[in-house]
Amino acid sequence: MSLIVVASDRFAEHATPPGHPECSERAEVMDVVAAEWRARGGEVVAPRMASREQLARVHSSEHLRRMSETTGVAMAIDADTYTSPDTYEVALLSAGAAIEGVERVMGGKHSRALVMSRPPGHHAERDRAMGFCFFNNVAVAAAHARTLGAKRVVIVDYDVHHGNGTQEIFENDPHVLYISTHQFPYYPGTGAATEIGRGEGTGHIFNVPLEVGATDDDYRLTFEQLVVPVIRQFAPDLVLVSAGFDAHERDPLGGMRVSTQGFAAMTTMLREVAEACCGGRLVVITEGGYDLKALGECLRIVVDGLASEQCPAVSWPTGSPASSRGRAAVTAVRAAHTRFWTF
Repeated sequence: MSLIVVASDRFAEHATPPGHPECSERAEVMDVVAAEWRARGGEVVAPRMASREQLARVHSSEHLRRMSETTGVAMAIDADTYTSPDTYEVALLSAGAAIEGVERVMGGKHSRALVMSRPPGHHAERDRAMGFCFFNNVAVAAAHARTLGAKRVVIVDYDVHHGNGTQEIFENDPHVLYISTHQFPYYPGTGAATEIGRGEGTGHIFNVPLEVGATDDDYRLTFEQLVVPVIRQFAPDLVLVSAGFDAHERDPLGGMRVSTQGFAAMTTMLREVAEACCGGRLVVITEGGYDLKALGECLRIVVDGLASEQCPAVSWPTGSPASSRGRAAVTAVRAAHTRFWTF
């Protein structure tokens, strides 16, 4: 099959305090979905830990030293981010899982990879762990892809939170295009449309801020009018997805109204554009998603959309509530990026 799933039962070993939304039960949901894929005849592979060299492409030596010192220790890094005795090794595995997915796809063994891992990564900055994240998994994956011959990599992040860490790591890099749809204003406070990158990377940070309450139809509009056209113009060699499912209508942390089918439609659109631009090379890497039932539903529907040999037709849900949020986002983003991209 053209889809490879990367997963490990060790992801449950990163423990958080009772009641914390980024809980071990999330990993147990991922384990169930991986087992279902294996039962269908699909291949599931376990990751290796990311090496210091691989992490150092996007993180400072000081950050790597601080994280290594948490080995065997339960501590609070900030008000949201906690380690347990096994966290350091599990975080290395989570980053390594993203690398495994990239190697499988860039090596031609598989067209598509789904990486189901925790802890998530997109809030981790070059020199800082935060927002449940220790290493920036998708950034590590993008940097690794560049060493394997990818001249241009796009990262599409549909987590409800802006990936401040991914933006900070690549804001000066013209070889990586970071596109984020997210609730704004919201944690972590970054992600305005006017944040467009710096230096040689100007125009390659592409934020699509959406007001709280955005629906499937708002996301459809932004994907059709902004996300897909810009990816086509960038012509990447690899498409990476920071797949957070916390914009789901049932998620306790987000305030958006995206349905399970809406996530399927976004992922299918990204598969379509990957097939048009880069031979279908697509790696989907989990981020947030804190309603356990919704997480399982979204993972299963993403597996179905990635597993078929032929790309399924994009199918957005019908009857999505009318909203002006998508139009407002399109207007703001076009104003910020009109000199870099054609809309």
